[in-house]
Amino acid sequence: MSCQHHQNETLFTQIGNRKEESLNAVSTPIYLSTSYRHSKVGHGHGYDYTRSGNPTRDVFEDAMADIENGDQAFATSSGMSAVQLAFSLFVSGDHIITCRDVYGGSYRYFEFLEHKHGIEFTYWSGTDEQELQKQIKSNTKAIFIETPTNPLMTNIDITVISGISKANGLLFIVDNTVYTPFIQKPIDDGADIVIHSATKYLAGHNDVLAGVVVAKGKELCETFAYVHNSTGATLSPVDCWLVMRGMKTLPLRMCQHEMNAKRVIDYLEAQPLVKKVLYPGRGGMVSFLLTDENRVVPFLQALKLFTFAESLGGVESLITYPATQTHAEIPEDVRNSYGLTNELLRLSVGIEHADDLLQDLEQGFSEVK
Repeated sequence: MSCQHHQNETLFTQIGNRKEESLNAVSTPIYLSTSYRHSKVGHGHGYDYTRSGNPTRDVFEDAMADIENGDQAFATSSGMSAVQLAFSLFVSGDHIITCRDVYGGSYRYFEFLEHKHGIEFTYWSGTDEQELQKQIKSNTKAIFIETPTNPLMTNIDITVISGISKANGLLFIVDNTVYTPFIQKPIDDGADIVIHSATKYLAGHNDVLAGVVVAKGKELCETFAYVHNSTGATLSPVDCWLVMRGMKTLPLRMCQHEMNAKRVIDYLEAQPLVKKVLYPGRGGMVSFLLTDENRVVPFLQALKLFTFAESLGGVESLITYPATQTHAEIPEDVRNSYGLTNELLRLSVGIEHADDLLQDLEQGFSEVK
C-alpha cells in the first residue's frame, strides 16, 4: 500500500538548511541567548530580547508560514496558547460559531471566555450548512472548526465554510492539527487563520509541547505579532528546534501512520465487539465504539503495545478514552447528545509494524469476550 498524499516532501526535509550563514550549518543552530549585544546606540541587528525575536524561532516560524501558504507564523508555548492567541482578536459581545465536536481543552477555554469575558459561543453540528447559516447573527465575528473533528473524525468542507464566512464578512479559523499541512492546507481553501498543536504530528515524537498560529493578511499578522510579543507565550528555541527536526520526517511518518491505520480499520470492522468505526479517510487517527462500555476498562488494561495515554500524533501508538481524558471537561449529557458516548475509544496509530498492532488488538479483545 502506498501513501497518496505527496505535498512538498522536499520543503519539509529542507527546513533549517541554508539558514545559518557564518558557518553554513546544515541543521539550524539553537540560539539560547536571551539578550543580544548592540554595537552602539540605535544599531542593532534585528534581535534584542528573545521574547521579541529569536533566530531559531524565526526559522521555524518562516518554515510554517511557507508550508501553510500563510504570510506569517507565530510559535507558541502549547497548542492551547495557539488557540488563545487566535482568540485574542475577540472582545466582549462578540459571537463565535464553532463545531460541536471540538477538543475538550478548546471547549473548556471557550466556556471560560463566555462566562468570564462575555464572548458568546454557538456550537454547530459540523455537517449542516443551512444550520450554520441560521446561526450567524449581527455580532458574529468568526467561525472556528477542527477538521477532521476530534474524536468523532468528521470531515468538514473547508471550501464551503470559507464561502459562507466570506459572504458574511467573518473570519475563518481552522485547527489543522489532525491532518497537518502534508494532507490539507486550509489557507489555500479560504481560511484566514490556521492553528496547530505542534505537540502532535508536527513534532511527532511525544517529547515537546508546542503550538503554532499561521495567518494570511497584513492586519491579522500585525495584530498577532503585537499580542504574541506582549503576552510572551512564545516557544523556546530548543522546542522550536525539536519541532523542526520532527517535521523533516513528517511526510514519511504520515504515510506510515495512514497505512497502519487502514490495516487497523480493516481489523476493527471485522471485530464483533466493535459496533462502529470512525475514520476520516486519511491520516492516522481512528475512533471506534465498543458494543458495551463495561468492556472499555478491561480492554484498555489488556493492551500491551498501544499505550493508554492522552495526546496523539507521535510515533508510538496511543489509545485514549475521551470520556475521562481529552473530553472530560464536556458534560456527559452534552457529549452523549452528539455521539461522544462512553463506549468510544480513540486510537492514534503509530509507525510500528502493522502486524504487531493487530496482534495487540486481538489479544486485547480476547481478554474481554
